[in-house]
Amino acid sequence: MDRNTKNEKANLERSLKPAGSYLDSLADFADLLGTIRQAENAAKELLNETSPEPKKAAPSVITREQFRKTDVSNDQPPIQDRELTPHNGPSPGNSSSETECTSGKEPEEVEVDPQKRVEELLEKLDALIGLENIKQSVKSLINYVKIRKLRTENELPNPPLSLHMVFTGNPGTGKTTVARILSELYRAIGVLSKGQLVEVDRSGLVAGFVGQTALKTSEVVKGALGGILFIDEAYSLAPDVGSGNDFGREAIEALLKLMEDHRDDLIVIVAGYRGPMERFITSNPGLESRFNRYFMFEDYNGGELFDIFSSMCVNSEYVLTDEATDFAREFFDELYTARDENFGNARHVRNFFENIVSVHSDRVSDLETHTREDLTMVLREDLEKAVFM
Repeated sequence: MDRNTKNEKANLERSLKPAGSYLDSLADFADLLGTIRQAENAAKELLNETSPEPKKAAPSVITREQFRKTDVSNDQPPIQDRELTPHNGPSPGNSSSETECTSGKEPEEVEVDPQKRVEELLEKLDALIGLENIKQSVKSLINYVKIRKLRTENELPNPPLSLHMVFTGNPGTGKTTVARILSELYRAIGVLSKGQLVEVDRSGLVAGFVGQTALKTSEVVKGALGGILFIDEAYSLAPDVGSGNDFGREAIEALLKLMEDHRDDLIVIVAGYRGPMERFITSNPGLESRFNRYFMFEDYNGGELFDIFSSMCVNSEYVLTDEATDFAREFFDELYTARDENFGNARHVRNFFENIVSVHSDRVSDLETHTREDLTMVLREDLEKAVFM
């Protein structure tokens, strides 16, 4: 055995001493450290030989196609951080489908033929009960606007146009419904960019401190840009003479200025009882100059009230017996004849219908068994009891 071999054997024996054994000298300690370093180097070489190729770092920028293929279903932001898509249909019958966040497809805007949309909205207007004078006025106004656009396209002059309107009539005569259809019609023919209907009254425009009303009115108008601002009971903004300072005047002044600033993409409709609305318009020269189109909503007569009631029954699948039908016709004729300034028109009909449903429910719930006919049939006695509720 040569000298080098003897030294390596001696070093190995020293490195294999039991744990806690005493190292005889500093030389022994140095030999032990050398053995440990050799073992570490050998281990590193073995790992380098057996480990696979290192993975490349993911690129900081990925393509659009790669992004679409990425599963993000478990990486959604909190609800409060997500962008909400507002419902943009002013009509209650309209609905919009939701887009799946993880579908990998961008939402596509559905193109609607403007002419077809106009026809659909005019059919919706024609389907309203009564309001024959309003229907004709709306159609004439739409035709007028369409011809103005054609004249502009043919480089022909047009007289100044104001589309701001005054709706007068009792409650429940369909003013808000017609305003909603108008907003969609103007959107379809390109007069308005969005076509939404924003409804407010005095409380939505007037604040309680000096200077705040103008800001509040400005915010409301901002939300109505591109559509129609419908102000119900607008006469409440103009107090009677001698009533002192009132913030309603501040709202009127702010509104007039905003109507002028946004005359190309804002229509204002003021509505209310006929007498008070006439006084409201004449209370300010600016109002008279801007509101020059008047729509008079007449009360529904007895036959029209019955038709409205019948449509409510059909939509909710209630069937009146012959005796109940006769009673309803007589009731609505008498209701129209005895009407006063507080007559509610369609609102009165709806209240009566809801009372009938309540009476019918009480009667049917006492039956031991319930057939489909029991659940749908309305008797004369149901209407008689509903009258006194």
